[in-house]
Amino acid sequence: MPSSLEWLLTQQRFMKPGLERIQALLERLNHPERAYKAVLVGGTNGKGSTTLALSEILRAAGYRVGRYISPHIVRFNERMVVGAAEIAEEELEALLGEIRPLAEETGASFFEIVTVAALLYFARASVDWAVLEVGLGGRFDATNATQPELSLITSIGLDHTEILGSSLSQIAFEKAGILRPGKVAFTAAEGQGLAALRKRAGELGADLRVLGEDFCLAQVGPDPRGLSFGLELEGNHAFHTALLGAHQARNLALAIAAARELGLGWEAIQQGLENLWHSGRLELLSSAYGELLLDGAHNLDGARALKQALDDHFPQRPASLVLALSRDKDAEAMARVLQPAFQKIVLTRYNSPRSLAPEELLPYFPGALAAHSPAEALHLAEVSGGLTVVAGSLYLVGEVKRLLLGLPAEERWQ
Repeated sequence: MPSSLEWLLTQQRFMKPGLERIQALLERLNHPERAYKAVLVGGTNGKGSTTLALSEILRAAGYRVGRYISPHIVRFNERMVVGAAEIAEEELEALLGEIRPLAEETGASFFEIVTVAALLYFARASVDWAVLEVGLGGRFDATNATQPELSLITSIGLDHTEILGSSLSQIAFEKAGILRPGKVAFTAAEGQGLAALRKRAGELGADLRVLGEDFCLAQVGPDPRGLSFGLELEGNHAFHTALLGAHQARNLALAIAAARELGLGWEAIQQGLENLWHSGRLELLSSAYGELLLDGAHNLDGARALKQALDDHFPQRPASLVLALSRDKDAEAMARVLQPAFQKIVLTRYNSPRSLAPEELLPYFPGALAAHSPAEALHLAEVSGGLTVVAGSLYLVGEVKRLLLGLPAEERWQ
């Protein structure tokens, strides 16, 4: 008989907009989301890093914290963490078994079921705070059934345009769905996206605070151990993190501003940021395929951030790229950014019908090689003394990490 998790994974192909199903589930479960305080983290890029950073700062301040992220990289259990521990297999099975009849009764989708499981798990684990990464958009995302104390919107970029809209203003409107009247929100958005967020915040009566206006970065610079940056917020403060990539300074600035709004001290902030590690985000590791840099860059802004990080942290080092993209990504725009940065490019696919076949990507990457599995791609990509970058999708990153651990590939949809 299939496990509850196996049943859940069969639901991945279906996405249903709207909050009515998750609200019905939460009602039947006596509203577990009301047992603790919550922060919602939305945006196009950087949601996961910001969620992780704020969670770690809260933990350093002595709180019991639940962290909810998506997607997972290697194991489904990564999505629900209390303190430093992922949910145990038996707890996950029990939760899903309890929720399944209600989910089938309400017609809940995969992400709605997972979100309800996390909210219920956090209540039973008696967390003080839950930091919740928004899955897609904001207005109709399952996490938006909660009532956050504050909201963070990292950035506004063109991604998931077939669902969220084809303009930055439309996408910003969807992401602004996590704002609340009378509540503080922080954003690092710029330009047209920021203008749309600001307009919506004014309509709702949300207190929107903007990076570059209400608090400012200074002296952002890579170093051999990660990233150093300054922040002008209640004076000037210097920080260091082990995360790679100058773009992370913007995500961490949001987490710091949120932490101060929640009353957390500077010592806890320093402690929470110092030892951050984020799987699949400019993650450097050694393997049988040589030195790998794994990054979830999956859209144009992510590609630009990846290229900048290579220039900052690995200048003059020969590099090859293993790339797979989902069908809804702008392959042509990403190719313009990435192709000049690599000596060799190998195109492949991850284990899902959502993935483009390498042959479909070849027109955008003239001269690239095609491989029909990540393992083959890693072999083809090896450059003597060089670095192999794996990017284009967190699903590809997860498949590579599972390969390195000797685990079979998962079929990925969400």
